[in-house]
Amino acid sequence: MAEERLSFKEMCARFDVTPRTLRYYEYIELLRPEKEGRSRFYTSREVARMTLILRGRRFGFSLEEIRQWLLIYEEKGTEAQMREWVRLADRQLGVLAEERARLDATIRELTGLRDAVSGEIG
Repeated sequence: MAEERLSFKEMCARFDVTPRTLRYYEYIELLRPEKEGRSRFYTSREVARMTLILRGRRFGFSLEEIRQWLLIYEEKGTEAQMREWVRLADRQLGVLAEERARLDATIRELTGLRDAVSGEIG
């Protein structure tokens, strides 16, 4: 059975990204589609990589961190990649916890000001 191959347009649609984004990910070597003339085709490998890229972005990782993390798999294998993932995740969890604390403080301050002003105007 032939492996599924997505066209450029299908890849954009599947992941709800702009053509510019997809071309940029190729430019910085996060993705390496097969090329036939001017057409690009994305295999299951590229689909899996795109899934990881978008998940990493959602978690707050930089594109360079994601690129380096994906490169570890190619150079050192799965175990080294998983160890690096744990290290990156631990760091990012700390960053997100700090961000949440700042947001909580801002919400408390804004709520207090709104309540004070609301009380003044009756």
